[in-house]
Amino acid sequence: MGIEIKESPISDEEFEAMQEFVHDYLAASVENEGEGGRMRWYPWHSAEYRFNHILNVVDIATKIARREGANEDVTRVAALFHDIAKLEAEQDLHAEAGARIAREYLVAHGDYPDSFVDQVCAAVEDHSYQGDLDDLSLETRCLIEADILDKVGANGTALMLLRMGYEARTHMDTAEMVERVIERGEDARERVVSDTADSLIHQRLKRTRWFQEWLEIEVAEMAAEEDPLDDVATGMGES
Repeated sequence: MGIEIKESPISDEEFEAMQEFVHDYLAASVENEGEGGRMRWYPWHSAEYRFNHILNVVDIATKIARREGANEDVTRVAALFHDIAKLEAEQDLHAEAGARIAREYLVAHGDYPDSFVDQVCAAVEDHSYQGDLDDLSLETRCLIEADILDKVGANGTALMLLRMGYEARTHMDTAEMVERVIERGEDARERVVSDTADSLIHQRLKRTRWFQEWLEIEVAEMAAEEDPLDDVATGMGES
């Protein structure tokens, strides 16, 4: 359990200001990168995609924190800053860089308790941890579980379909690509520890499996049908 902070140190206005800062920081990271920079060749790694992902994680992490008894302010602020350095730092360094940015912001923009700042920065720095989540604070666990969950379910499926389009793959490959989302969800279910996260993953996997089943039926039907243009071509050859 995290250190209890009895009164919320973050007002709605302060949180909105933090959101604006994170949005602008991501946008500046892309602008400073120039053409052909790291990750620019995947459209969903744009500043707008990354910011939307962050907001999704904030929402999910706050929900998990509320149900699991974690400190909601620590969790949601850490979620807001967790990927702020994603577009400018190397993957294995972005969590540490994000924690540094979060500390600089919190120290400069408010009289927040040291314990609050330390907990937020620890959660940001540890959000890429690949070990047992029971080794971490409850707030960090909520953040990691939310980060995992955003890539599972309908949202994860949509991202995979975006990837298909970018790679010029056809709809005939869709069921295979959705299977990857399901596999990711199964792996996630093995990793999360909270009942809330497990319940959310179960719900999202159920939706994804339903979508995959629907796809498999329709794609099989399309594959079994002859292309009408082939019939026309055959008829012209016989005349």
